[in-house]
Amino acid sequence: MSDLIKKASTQLREMIMDAIGVLVAEQAVPAVPMPDFTIEIPADKSHGDFAANTAMVCAKAFRMPPRKIAELITEKVQMEGTMFEKTEVAGPGFMNFFLGRKWFSEVVENVLAEGENYGKTDTGAGKRALVEFVSANPTGPMHIGNARGGAIGDCLASVLQWAGWHAEREFYVNDAGNQIEKFGKSLSLRYMHICSEKGQEIYKSAADTEEVCRRIYGEDGSSEDFPMPEDVYLGQDIIEHAKNYFDLHGNSLENVSEEERRKALVDYALPLNIAGLERDLKKYRIVYDNWFRESTVHEKNETKLVVDKLLEAGKAYEQDGAIWFKATEYGLDKDFVLKRSNGLYTYIVPDIAYHYNKLVTRNFDKAINVLGADHHGYVPRLKAALTALGVDASKLDVVLMQMVRLVRNGETVKLSKRSGKAITLVTLLDEIPIDAARFFFNLREANSQFEFDLDLAIEKSSQNPVYYVQYAHARICSMLRALAEEGTQVPEKADLSVLTDSREIELIRHLASLPKEVDLAAKTYDPAKITKYAVDLATLFHRFYDACSVKNAESEELKNARLLLCVAVRQTLRNVLTILNIFCRNDTKIN
Repeated sequence: MSDLIKKASTQLREMIMDAIGVLVAEQAVPAVPMPDFTIEIPADKSHGDFAANTAMVCAKAFRMPPRKIAELITEKVQMEGTMFEKTEVAGPGFMNFFLGRKWFSEVVENVLAEGENYGKTDTGAGKRALVEFVSANPTGPMHIGNARGGAIGDCLASVLQWAGWHAEREFYVNDAGNQIEKFGKSLSLRYMHICSEKGQEIYKSAADTEEVCRRIYGEDGSSEDFPMPEDVYLGQDIIEHAKNYFDLHGNSLENVSEEERRKALVDYALPLNIAGLERDLKKYRIVYDNWFRESTVHEKNETKLVVDKLLEAGKAYEQDGAIWFKATEYGLDKDFVLKRSNGLYTYIVPDIAYHYNKLVTRNFDKAINVLGADHHGYVPRLKAALTALGVDASKLDVVLMQMVRLVRNGETVKLSKRSGKAITLVTLLDEIPIDAARFFFNLREANSQFEFDLDLAIEKSSQNPVYYVQYAHARICSMLRALAEEGTQVPEKADLSVLTDSREIELIRHLASLPKEVDLAAKTYDPAKITKYAVDLATLFHRFYDACSVKNAESEELKNARLLLCVAVRQTLRNVLTILNIFCRNDTKIN
């Protein structure tokens, strides 16, 4: 796997250091420790392909003006046999370096040689990363926040894999605790509504389940005949579960204890919900390596284990019958309760046990969580507890994700939490293409507010970024197919040094940057860098294609070189869309 930008940067550093070595030997500069200097890619390519600030940082050590140092270095830099062909001194002492044509030819050759592996790096060195994302409560359907978290988490895992990590995807199933208690209470109330005289009247007269739900449900999740308290779930799915259970078992639970009724209803509905989560996520092209159930940390007494460890280490204490964590010792404002005086653990204890399981029991090098922005106060507490347990908390990284605002016809789509009538992941995917959902949710950094334009997502125009990228791929396929029908085949080799047009050079330079972008996206946990790369690549290709004719190139030699460049762009687009798990389109008439 090659990264020609990294290779060129490394070679340039060696060239500069060799030149300084010559200057020291000639006593043109003093033999003093070398300050560190940076090599970067200028935004303005007229300033070269690479720029170095060596002369600027050496001015004090060498006791010499930066420009003078830059001129001395450029005089001694040896370019023969390197990737570079020219250097210039600019301003007060910046050194700009220009790559030779051979480097640009090598980029295209590497893309073609590496094929579907182009863009992969070994930066992760096979280290193990566990990416946990979505982890929606299995008490109802997934919402729009889960849709964004799913796209970000899945693409992040893919980016890490391309950067040389062994990345696994995990869904944490909250099948224990307060939310399950609330789920059971909600199911029990709805079931008893159906068992009631009024409920039976509706049940027997309604045409179907939908009508039963509608007449019991009301507009806001409750009605005068079937009132619901505040601390329950009001989604229509709760009524459907209760009604379906009644269809199967009648009023068998009407006269049992509340505890027994709730357990029976949860045992019936929860597996269906979890199976539904898995089914819906697969539709979204997300397949998890692990489905980790919260109940397992309770069953294995891992909650007790971590609390006992904290007590033994003197990091927790008992007060008023409760067990508290010494959070103030780790920079937090106040201590917090781990175990209440009634003997029940607080919600954070299973999470501490779960992350201890990730980083110690299963020994992952990194645990990466994609969470809603409302978890910002939760993360420091979790990290503090892990540190107290002797775990390197820097191994836990959290991507905090902002809310999504849905827009249709320029207006915000309102979501009602009280009634449960909201656009869910499933209803979203019924309305817009999966490709658009995955691409759109990765258009911005996770920590940025995001406006999802439902109209744009289905638009077939250059304004729709995923369509624009897929169209670039389709355009190449269509062009190659048309040329093949006319008898023109893609050559195995060509003289790529004839690709000298500025649009060709910019396109090739962008092809070369994919491994760097993959590494950067993995390092910053930001798949949006990949969607940006894809849009920029499509833009540069369309610009090249509209200005540089392939079919009517000035010579056969240039035509063959441009054909290979197009094939290299097509391959790179395929690889980028593969990272995002978005389909390529092979025809300009994209459906």
